[in-house]
Amino acid sequence: MLTTNEIGEKIAIARKLKNLSQSQLSDQLAVSAQAVGKWERGESMPDIITFQRIAEILGTDLNYFAGENTILSATESVLSSAAATTDNTEVQKPGWNMSGGNWIDLDFSGLQGLAEKFSGANIDKCRFIESEMSGLALKGNNIKNSDFSRSILSGCKFAGANIERNIFAGCDLSLSEFSRCNVIDCDFSKANLTGTATRWCNFKKVKFDGANLHRTKFTLGQFTEMIFTGDLIECSFENCDFSRVTFENAVLRQCFFKNAKLKRAKFVNCRADRLTYAFMKNCKADMTDITIIET
Repeated sequence: MLTTNEIGEKIAIARKLKNLSQSQLSDQLAVSAQAVGKWERGESMPDIITFQRIAEILGTDLNYFAGENTILSATESVLSSAAATTDNTEVQKPGWNMSGGNWIDLDFSGLQGLAEKFSGANIDKCRFIESEMSGLALKGNNIKNSDFSRSILSGCKFAGANIERNIFAGCDLSLSEFSRCNVIDCDFSKANLTGTATRWCNFKKVKFDGANLHRTKFTLGQFTEMIFTGDLIECSFENCDFSRVTFENAVLRQCFFKNAKLKRAKFVNCRADRLTYAFMKNCKADMTDITIIET
């Protein structure tokens, strides 16, 4: 029967074969490096969910930690059963519930498996780089100073959220919804916003440089101190207000403007198809530096 020291040695051996430090392994597990050290010294043991994650990261299966016999005390039956499961079926990824949490200065890069549970949380100075977070319902969150670069956030629903000084560069936000959100000083450069819909949202100092704005819908929105560049295709701006906003070197095709307050928006070296041009003119835009193009 394996002792806790023997199990710790197995964790250490597999970790070193993967050329991972204790700190690097702890980062991927979202635990402290001290916890990994205690496991490897036999002072404590991971729970079954963590064992499964360790096995995935280190490229082993649970039988490696169970040995030929069972493991000690309360862990023995559940770990052996899970080890047998890995021989026949794929282990289901964990579904963590992060709703209502206070998450500050943490690295959750590569996170997945949230199962829609991420509402009412306070998130500050966290990293969610290259995470898979599609389909989440983010209601009443306070999200600040965090980095979601290159993450998948498609089909997410942001409602009543305060989203401030965050990076969404290169994110997939297609078909996501934002309602009654404050989005301030955020970077959506090169993000995919295809089919994204916003309603009753306040956008201030938001960067859309190189973003994919295709069938993106803005309704009852407030835009302040922003610059739109690049291609806007089949986008709609309905009952939106623009203050200190510039469309610069932008190409607008099949875009819909209704009751939009464009009088205070500035257009610099822009091009628009005839239909878009008509909608913009009807909303009192200054057409001086807008050229009509054929669709």
